[in-house]
Amino acid sequence: MVSVELVYESHGEPGGIPLIIVHGFLAAARNWRTVAKRLAANRHVYVLDMRNHGSSPQAESLDYPSMAGDLIAFMDRHGIAAADLLGHSMGGKAVMWLALQYPQRVANLIVADIAPVNYQHSFDALIDALGSLPVASIGNRKQAEAALADAIPDLAYRQFLLQNLLLKDGQYYWRIDLDVMRRNAHHIVGFPDAETATFAGPALFIGGERSKYIDAQAVYQAFPAARISTIPDTGHWLYVEAPEAFCRLVEDWLSVNS
Repeated sequence: MVSVELVYESHGEPGGIPLIIVHGFLAAARNWRTVAKRLAANRHVYVLDMRNHGSSPQAESLDYPSMAGDLIAFMDRHGIAAADLLGHSMGGKAVMWLALQYPQRVANLIVADIAPVNYQHSFDALIDALGSLPVASIGNRKQAEAALADAIPDLAYRQFLLQNLLLKDGQYYWRIDLDVMRRNAHHIVGFPDAETATFAGPALFIGGERSKYIDAQAVYQAFPAARISTIPDTGHWLYVEAPEAFCRLVEDWLSVNS
């Protein structure tokens, strides 16, 4: 398995056990900047662009063993023996897989609104919608937002996705490879068979009250010391909808378990 060198942002002063934040599908490190700066008040925080996302290199594979391998390689390059890991959605599955396969590299595990299970939903329609955007004739982001409105009605979600649409020399283009995303989408909604692997260390799972992604039985089976907390009146994007409550849960957890 060939790892890629991940692009990252760094916040806070080095020292102690660092916190590594891993974003979700079609997101990037920049989406976590506000939360990372808040959490960096008391620790050194790295926020990564995962492979095929943000400014990190492209690769043909986009599965959880590959992503976990990238994380291990990142830690090795930075001399990090063990880290606190925080992942959301796709990033949550990546850090869960790392914890199950390399438990000695994880001090604390924090997973935001996802579980170690295969989900039934598909990203195909979403990727097709992005691929149908006529980028060659788009003059501005408002036009792009309007063109995607029928397929992606939620304006905030459209704006989030359109962070992947960049402008260079007067021409818009996708910084993500939609074909690679399409070929690997089944890996994102799935989760590798961990057989009987478990992570016995401290693990916090944070769910959104309106979301259905947390599967308590699957969580406790793989992470027997886990605690599951729910943030009221939030959905899958809980760290955006309730950043103060989210950060408070993370800070309180790390202060007790560090």
